[in-house]
Amino acid sequence: MNPIEEYQTIQNRRQFLKRSGMGLGAAVMGALLPRSIAGLPASGTHFAPRAKRVIFLFMAGAPSQLDLFDYKPQLAKRFNEPLPKSVSKGQRVTAMTKGREQRVAPSMFRFSPHGQNGIHMCELLPHLSKVVDDLCLIKSTHTDAINHDPGKTLFCTGSEIPGKASMGAWLSYGLGTLNRNLPDFIVLSSAFWTGGTGNVQALYSRLWGSGFLPSRHQGVSFQSSGDPVLFLSNPEGVTRPGRRKMLELVSRLNQSHLEEIGDPEIQTTISQQEMAFRMQASVPELTDLSGESERILDLYGPEVHKSGSFARNCLLARRMMERDVRFVQVFHRGWDHHVGLPKKLRGQTYDIDQPAAALLSDLKQRGMLEDTLVVFGGEFGRTTFGQGKLERDNYGRDHHPRCFTTWMAGGGVKGGMEYGQTDDYSYNIVKDPVHVRDFNATILHQLGIDHERLTFPFLGLDQRLTGVEETQVIKKILS
Repeated sequence: MNPIEEYQTIQNRRQFLKRSGMGLGAAVMGALLPRSIAGLPASGTHFAPRAKRVIFLFMAGAPSQLDLFDYKPQLAKRFNEPLPKSVSKGQRVTAMTKGREQRVAPSMFRFSPHGQNGIHMCELLPHLSKVVDDLCLIKSTHTDAINHDPGKTLFCTGSEIPGKASMGAWLSYGLGTLNRNLPDFIVLSSAFWTGGTGNVQALYSRLWGSGFLPSRHQGVSFQSSGDPVLFLSNPEGVTRPGRRKMLELVSRLNQSHLEEIGDPEIQTTISQQEMAFRMQASVPELTDLSGESERILDLYGPEVHKSGSFARNCLLARRMMERDVRFVQVFHRGWDHHVGLPKKLRGQTYDIDQPAAALLSDLKQRGMLEDTLVVFGGEFGRTTFGQGKLERDNYGRDHHPRCFTTWMAGGGVKGGMEYGQTDDYSYNIVKDPVHVRDFNATILHQLGIDHERLTFPFLGLDQRLTGVEETQVIKKILS
């Protein structure tokens, strides 16, 4: 059954009144609700999708766009100059910068043109430079948040306020499953460069949570050691047939309870217990890389042999795409470089450059990049002015929500192009701004979803991933 229809079937009047908190008025409005709660037709999409699946490579901590993607050669002559007030315009800064002099810190790294269109890429990204013709670099991304917690929460859930549903949960809810033996939404948290342990923010489950949506749609976080999923293995003395019998008994009891009170979370419990049983067979096969050729392992680089590495998680993400997992989010931390950026950035890019490029190449050679959308970004950008000890080869950068670079590849997105433009200081956007909400709306669009029509009624509002603010799909980057 379609998950939306299933939800409608089990959502009784008492549950609606309880969740809406609007009393009799809610009951009246309930009669006016359209048949499809999510605004999706029976086909599951509003229009023909270009992508079936998504891999989101999330760089937690915020990479410096100025040192990786946004080439500004003219800044080399302005080292240690005060940032002009005509550029900063009195814009908001963090408490770490407030009241302090803002002096320009040009990137110390070399850039060179690559691909058919001569896109400038940093020397720290030699592998991604080779696949730049598959990338659409969005240089005008911006956000509302200036600190990490609200920044990550906004990008992953569409709101700085905790408690909203994450993107993967929305896709699971709206589109349903492609593989009944694996979750719709899987999260992989990667180990990061061992020298970058300073200023590392935690990842929290609300970034892949279901919020107000039924909890069956939340992301399943895979572990880097032991069982890939907690409690995947049966305890000693418990056999698979014995587990099956126990599950059948528990399911009958839960079904009886569901029929009695109509709580949709009981249906979630039943379905997730069944999923957990199937995963005991599917997950070990998924995570076993012994069948991968040496050529493929070499493609992802030496770190692929380390459990929990970004390289290994990129390879696992490709295997998940092959098995039609709808949404995979690969987190990589350690990008918060307030001091010592050049040294730390070398380590971080070593972690992600070859594996990310390998992921694109691997998908492409299998004919899967056409309907798999791969996206890359962090919660915001970094400032043009330096922090900490300011030298040409040693500097840090503060948080900068005004502009940063993200990229998309595959899934009906044009490759080998740059979209948007920043000023000469990589400080303000001067052409084609893209808000995080626009970025998310474009992901939904490529999956056949109108972001304004994928909704869920909660607390008297038709909630949606992109909120109520003005949002637009970035149509100029679509093929």
